Amino acid sequence: MKELKIFNSLSGRKEVFVPLKENEVSIYVCGPTVYASPHIGNFRPPVVFDTLRRLLLALGYKVTYVSNYTDVDDKIIAEAQRLGITEKELTDRVIEEYRQLSSQMAIMTPDFTPTPTAYMGKIIAYIDDLVKKGYAYEVDGDVYFRVKKVKGYGELSGNSVADLEQGARIEVSSKKEDPLDFALWKKTEVGIKWPSPWGEGRPGWHSECCVMIDSLFREQNGLIDIHGGGFDLKFPHHENERAQSLAHNGNGLARYWMHNGFINMGNEKMSKSKHNVMLAKDVVSAYGGLPFRLTLLSTHYRAPVSFSEELLTESKAKLSAIFASYKKAAVRLSLLDIDPYIEQEVDISAFLDGICDDLNTPNALSVLYEDFKKLNILLRNSKAVPADLLKAFGVCHKELSILGLLPEKVVLSQEDKESLLAYNEAKANRDYAKSDLLRDDLMKKGLL
Repeated sequence: MKELKIFNSLSGRKEVFVPLKENEVSIYVCGPTVYASPHIGNFRPPVVFDTLRRLLLALGYKVTYVSNYTDVDDKIIAEAQRLGITEKELTDRVIEEYRQLSSQMAIMTPDFTPTPTAYMGKIIAYIDDLVKKGYAYEVDGDVYFRVKKVKGYGELSGNSVADLEQGARIEVSSKKEDPLDFALWKKTEVGIKWPSPWGEGRPGWHSECCVMIDSLFREQNGLIDIHGGGFDLKFPHHENERAQSLAHNGNGLARYWMHNGFINMGNEKMSKSKHNVMLAKDVVSAYGGLPFRLTLLSTHYRAPVSFSEELLTESKAKLSAIFASYKKAAVRLSLLDIDPYIEQEVDISAFLDGICDDLNTPNALSVLYEDFKKLNILLRNSKAVPADLLKAFGVCHKELSILGLLPEKVVLSQEDKESLLAYNEAKANRDYAKSDLLRDDLMKKGLL
């Protein structure tokens, strides 16, 4: 099996990927908090880790891929109240929009899409276990985690406890034993809430994902291969997840931690405070889901994407040219009664060399563009050997599949084949009136 290297945020270096179970991979990616129409930044992690999933499948691994929707949050409660609807009505609406946009970007449906509301009983039991073990404590209906009781806190984010104690970002609460302690359960009288041993309330954000991982991968003692998300989640979210898993299960939750960079609008980070947020639905509507995906893949996942309309336009033009060649090759092979999608062994070693080096999609795309140049050379040669054309098409098809950039399959009916043959014959005979008529019909069908 091809060697895959991953930059592990925990160690701070590239490591050869070795799964917990031979030929099997478990992945959990932190999903969005579903309180409003998703912005483009919400889709960088799904595109990045969907591509990783596709690569692992192509390498022969069995992959269990999980990505959650956070459907309990102060922002959800506030927005639902503003709209005069229930929290569930709001989250269901946003989740449906997110799923539709994901489909347009060719993001494969996760094997599991857990939500905290569906796991509330297990979340409460998990927190209660931490209290009983002495890693957490209750104060006036709130439950806090004792950070200093866990050895190694800060290793993921590169923060020492001493540095954190001096940091101005740590919120001091009179309820806490220590300023570093974080909330596992919050007492509340506003919005959606659940009964618990500590009174009515809702969980802290950091508890939700580690509990869902622990539940879905219980046979692995809540330890998975890869935990992913945006760079902004490294601290405090992922650090606090890891601390809870160390306390609850005695392991660090994941063997490999992967974090993608931000999306910048020009030279500025995208943020609501700067009023430069772009909604995903607007970008997809204007440019298409696959050009948006290509735009994100054109930058290495750990680097920031400098997002612009010019970059989107360029991506759309590149895909249009690629898809035209792809379609032309599929049509020519079909007219020769050769199934272009037949299973065949193809050599994509150069492509894999690029993408298996820490998911280097820019290098992989460079190989893809070169392979399409080779395909175009064969397409321009009317005497090209069909077997060579089939092999070249198979290479491009496989590489597009791993990148999640495949166009729709070209399927010709007998009528389509007859029309295409007649069109080619009319052109060869310089019967332009007939060829123009046939061309218009074929173009309407998307075959030219």
